[in-house]
Amino acid sequence: MRLRALAKINLGLDVLGRREDGYHELRMIMQTINMYDQLDMEISEEPGIRITTNLPYVPVNQNNLVYRAANMLMEEFQIKEGLTVDLQKMIPVAAGMAGGSSDAAAAMIGVNRLFQLGLSVKDLMERGVKIGADVPYCLLRGTALAEGIGDKLRALPACPDCYVLIGKPGISVSTKFVYENLHANELKSHPRIDEMLDAIQWHNLYKMADLMENVLETVTIPQYPIIEEIKNHMKEHGALNAMMSGSGPTVFGLFDDKTLAEQACEALRESRLARTVFLTTVFNNGGRRK
Repeated sequence: MRLRALAKINLGLDVLGRREDGYHELRMIMQTINMYDQLDMEISEEPGIRITTNLPYVPVNQNNLVYRAANMLMEEFQIKEGLTVDLQKMIPVAAGMAGGSSDAAAAMIGVNRLFQLGLSVKDLMERGVKIGADVPYCLLRGTALAEGIGDKLRALPACPDCYVLIGKPGISVSTKFVYENLHANELKSHPRIDEMLDAIQWHNLYKMADLMENVLETVTIPQYPIIEEIKNHMKEHGALNAMMSGSGPTVFGLFDDKTLAEQACEALRESRLARTVFLTTVFNNGGRRK
């Protein structure tokens, strides 16, 4: 079985405060894009889970979310056979694009189908949050409002069609560092999430792009100015707006014109500001467009 694990971006990301359990209370608009890792999954007679991957630094043991997600279901349903997974990583690692969470979501879907467990998407989402806060969203996919720690989800009308330029600089940003250094109670500006919800409802790409904001940039950009440079480069080359995704360091820009997006993509490659440069589109689940 071959599965695609799709990446996500945050169109808006607000942090409302720190909870007593140490997690942060979030309010985000999530969007899946057509950039993906590939999982080839197969039942094996030999018990256990064996993972191979194209990147030498990606773990292939219980430290990999694919392993943990598959193992969780296989233990719950007392599956005696084994599983082999070949994971081809295309989504940048530790990039704020939920690559690991999406891989875990795909692994859960694969195990559910291969072993005919009969679980619904909702059943998988309830289990997926034990692996990571982004896993339920990666199972849902499309356009969604995420609240709580990111686990309370509401499906939204489809995001307006547009081109998405991805630029990840050659740095890694620790999510832990970002949240530990975010002073949520001192934020002077918050994203207008409700207005963005209206823009999506009315299918207004320009209003939606204008409202893009991510409060985590207040931590990452002073620490890593390259993120601001990539944002400005995209906007100078025709992006309706550009923003960091998640806790970074990936930057994305939205475009309404394919030719302009392709020219901006080439310009970003030539600038050498970003190590990973990728042009794609938004992914929308069928049946939600108004």
